[in-house]
Amino acid sequence: MRRGASRAASLLLATPLALLLLIHPAAMLDAEGGYSHSLLMLVMWGISNGFIHGVGFDPHSRLWRTLFHPLGGWLLMGLGYLILWQAQG
Repeated sequence: MRRGASRAASLLLATPLALLLLIHPAAMLDAEGGYSHSLLMLVMWGISNGFIHGVGFDPHSRLWRTLFHPLGGWLLMGLGYLILWQAQG
């Protein structure tokens, strides 16, 4: 998890989602024109995980390492891409 390839993958997954949420958040609307705030909160947590891991920061505390583990971030960012794909379809 501390290799350059996994850190680059974290940044490459996090950057487009973060830019999309900042520039065009309406792309994440569901069929009724609303947001699932709880799911978007999880997606933003995944984006945070991606940036934390991607820039090379390694938390020292076991609690923070667990909360911001890259595998959890990748899963949550995958949820974000799934939400985006369903919103576009």
